[in-house]
Amino acid sequence: MAPASRPLSTRAPASTSVTLADVAKVAGVSKITASRALANPDIVSAETRKRVQDAVVQTGYVPNMLAGALRSQRTRLIACLVPTIGSGSVFMDAVQSLTEVLKAAGYQVILGQRGYDVSQEEQLVEALLARRPDGLVLMGTVRSDAARRRLQSTGIPLVEAWDISGEPVDTMVGFSHRKVGAATARYLHQKGRKRLGVITTGEPRGAQRGQGFLETARRLGLVDKGTELPTWRFAAPSRMRHGREGLANLLQQQPELDAVYCSTDLIALGVLTEARARGIEVPQQLAIVGFGDADFAVDTDPPLTTVRVDSVALGRRAAEMLMARIEGTAEPGQVVDLGFQVIERGTA
Repeated sequence: MAPASRPLSTRAPASTSVTLADVAKVAGVSKITASRALANPDIVSAETRKRVQDAVVQTGYVPNMLAGALRSQRTRLIACLVPTIGSGSVFMDAVQSLTEVLKAAGYQVILGQRGYDVSQEEQLVEALLARRPDGLVLMGTVRSDAARRRLQSTGIPLVEAWDISGEPVDTMVGFSHRKVGAATARYLHQKGRKRLGVITTGEPRGAQRGQGFLETARRLGLVDKGTELPTWRFAAPSRMRHGREGLANLLQQQPELDAVYCSTDLIALGVLTEARARGIEVPQQLAIVGFGDADFAVDTDPPLTTVRVDSVALGRRAAEMLMARIEGTAEPGQVVDLGFQVIERGTA
């Protein structure tokens, strides 16, 4: 018995032979109109846009973005590097806002995780530069001297976001992490807290917040001369268990501890959990302040006192600054401080 014949696929084979002219012919429009419908769909009518899109599907046409980039010297690609994209990352609201603004302007965003290892920064920068993006956004400052020199030599538009410490490679938008720590120490002092502790990460931004907290606590007389503020440090990224472990360690250093500043809200949640497990009343016996105003901060019991940064505004401003540099309408060296806000809730 002869084998049954297989039905032929109705899907057009992938082919580079289908051109924009073929799409225009199927759509019943001119080649220039088809090009506009694909490159700048907002400038053609909805009916025309649909006819061209339907023709693309029917013909199997794949736009040659590389050819367009070679003609215009633009790739319409933006590379964005964040320290971490894991669950609970404080950077993702800013990344989403950044992406939305850039997408509306016709850019596509490549998202990469830079981690916390400075030694890998130069290699990652080189890999991204090889893809010829029109610009770069780094959540955090450039820490490697070699990567800084390389970026400066290329002249590529760059925004360092989330931090404004040091001199920008090109432009910066963010806030002072040291001032965040200082404001938190003043807040706890105003609340009458006298025996403070800190749980912080060793990565630069968390370390700056911890340092600002310590310096201000000393000026306010909350740290005895010749003594150290009880501190527990952990390796980034933050985990809830770091808060639980951190509180246990601080209580060994200072059994009468009455306030803890945490470098992230996730750490603060861990502290709150450990305090409850130990029968410590919050905020009556122990005040807790976090950082980031995470989604869950308002839903903890009691709600978490924290420091809020307008991440959406930060992402939007970073996108606007980058596009201005790409278009040549802004000079390098701009530094924008968006500030922050202490949000008083139930834990302090």
